[in-house]
Amino acid sequence: MAEFKYEIVEEIAVISESSRGWSKELNLISWNERDPKYDLREWSPEHEKMGKGITLSAEELKTLRDALNKLEL
Repeated sequence: MAEFKYEIVEEIAVISESSRGWSKELNLISWNERDPKYDLREWSPEHEKMGKGITLSAEELKTLRDALNKLEL
């Protein structure tokens, strides 16, 4: 498997935390030294391990925000 680098540029929000100590977070992350993107995934307590997640550009995040604002929760 190819190695990759990541840098958490900004920790935006913790969405939830599990009993194992992992947390679902929204962060701004630079992957492989590229421009940062918004990222939603689970992280171990010290951010040394991660689960599967999704990465969104600013425009995609705005579209998601607008769609969520239309929901009646």
